[in-house]
Amino acid sequence: MRPIGSSVLPDSSASHAQPQTPRNKCGNLKSCPPNHFAFKIISGAANVVGPSLCFEDNLIMSSVKNNIGRGLNFALVNGTTGQLIKTESYDMYSGDVKHLVAFLKTIQDGTLVLVASYDDPATKMNDEARTLLTNLGSTYAAKLSFRDNWVFLGGKGLKDKSPFEQHIKNEKEKNKYDGWPEVLEMEGCVPQKMD
Repeated sequence: MRPIGSSVLPDSSASHAQPQTPRNKCGNLKSCPPNHFAFKIISGAANVVGPSLCFEDNLIMSSVKNNIGRGLNFALVNGTTGQLIKTESYDMYSGDVKHLVAFLKTIQDGTLVLVASYDDPATKMNDEARTLLTNLGSTYAAKLSFRDNWVFLGGKGLKDKSPFEQHIKNEKEKNKYDGWPEVLEMEGCVPQKMD
């Protein structure tokens, strides 16, 4: 029985159904060619919304997963298999940079390194940490400063600079948020390392 006063309307959605476009890995705009891994890295928004890192359609770091922290957030991925090796975060405002340096020194050749900043990526940064990040293919690690936003995908054993990097300086006149620049979002396809 129908409730009194209700009407039966034809289901108009069936006659106007749009063909569904296939969803790409990590929600990216483009699909990746064979032998490439899809990724999306989003920096934190000020000190309010944490960053997120997606690799091959797996959300590997986010506020929801509760595995991010203030400073620099890292995900290490096997460049051949695409398997997650580990995730870490390092507080670059009040933490000790020696922990970041020790971590960077353990990264093995052939490892992809995904990085997203949150709040402040650089107050405790030292020359050794900057050099180790530069050696992973970063152009901006040497210049990172207080409350800059930075997203990066590099790798141990790269011969050239990584094409996957974005950086926004913390500039009071240009900042989107009170004391922080706008969020960075970078997506793409990184070639699989072939043995």
